[in-house]
Amino acid sequence: MRILIIGSGGREHALAWKISQSPLVDEVWSAPGSVAMDKIGPCFDVKPDDIDGLEKLTLQLEPDLVVVGPEAPLAKGLADLLRARGFDVFGPSADAARLEASKGFAKDKMRRYGVPTARYGRFTDVAEAKAFLDTLSAPFVLKADGLAAGKGVVIAETRSEADAEVEEMLSGKFGEASGELVIEEFMEGEEASIFVLTDGSNIVTLPAAQDHKRVGEGDTGPNTGGMGSYAPAPVMTPAVMKTVEETITRPMLGGMKADGTPYQGVLYIGVMITPDGPKVVEFNCRFGDPECQVLMMQMDEDIVPILLASATGGMSQRDFERLLPVPDRPTPCVNVVLATKGYPGSYEKGSVINGLKDASALDNVMIFHAGTDVNDAGDIVAVGGRVLNVTATGETLEAAVARAYEAVDLIDWPEGIHRRDIGWRALQQSR
Repeated sequence: MRILIIGSGGREHALAWKISQSPLVDEVWSAPGSVAMDKIGPCFDVKPDDIDGLEKLTLQLEPDLVVVGPEAPLAKGLADLLRARGFDVFGPSADAARLEASKGFAKDKMRRYGVPTARYGRFTDVAEAKAFLDTLSAPFVLKADGLAAGKGVVIAETRSEADAEVEEMLSGKFGEASGELVIEEFMEGEEASIFVLTDGSNIVTLPAAQDHKRVGEGDTGPNTGGMGSYAPAPVMTPAVMKTVEETITRPMLGGMKADGTPYQGVLYIGVMITPDGPKVVEFNCRFGDPECQVLMMQMDEDIVPILLASATGGMSQRDFERLLPVPDRPTPCVNVVLATKGYPGSYEKGSVINGLKDASALDNVMIFHAGTDVNDAGDIVAVGGRVLNVTATGETLEAAVARAYEAVDLIDWPEGIHRRDIGWRALQQSR
């Protein structure tokens, strides 16, 4: 098989790395890919938002399967376009991808299907939004309706902060993404990420993961795309996972299918474990980043058959599940993100990163590249906000964390930042 991966970040590097291990695969292509992904297979300089360019590239390469990593091309209808051309695609249609592309759409669907989530309102008017805030207690959750690169959620601790944020968002803080605003009641609890592979009818649920969205240690500071992750998540016990399947996953996917928009690909369910049980924080139409990195590294099975089955459908649930048996005790894995100083705000590009060879040589360590390039001198340089994903496995979560930070400490990059407390909740529970 020949597989084309769309994307260039750490998530796509992890997917390319895992897919390339399959005995079914002859070649892995990436668009646009990265300097790290180019070592796995040829990369083509076509950006993920260049839908016409990706269509032309796919027609030229004729891959057996297209795996779409990021959400933007899915929201723009890439999967629909390529399927109409006769290609198998791992990723949902544009209609189904609205579960991520529009938070208001997702909330309305949850209400329609009886899926537990926070009380909410949708607004384009400042006065109406502030009137809804009157019905809530601090803290306040404000979300740009559209895609905002993982940064469109603000938790305002005071009413004055919430009022100011309403005005900023509806005045274009996130461009078109915040043309509409979703305001939610704050949910108390612990958050986790669940990833469900589906062909629209059948499901396989991967081990739950947890990520750290805040830039600062102790989960402080502004939200980011993610500063680290780990799996499995201890809070997601077998009983809780069963409840999620019964009250969230199956009602949601069944409702989407009944409404004529079956969901194919991976459904990312962000859940909050509240005193009243698990409730949905958000849906995403792709693998999480940095959660994908730990899921790919802890997975012993060949992922390609389930990706292909999700793209094509037509199997029984029993046969679908057999393609990717999920272990009862998955190998603990942790991912520490190294970012450029200044992230998630403005940052400089071009700083040189040394020590990657020594860090990568450690047993049970993989370094997935999220924002790197090579300068004229042949040095690896940082060209993004989130730059590296140092990922490690271990017999225990403590061992995985220790190995990941051992690798981090071998990397010489003065312009980089990272958190030293990835996995702290789970580590506290284990102690």
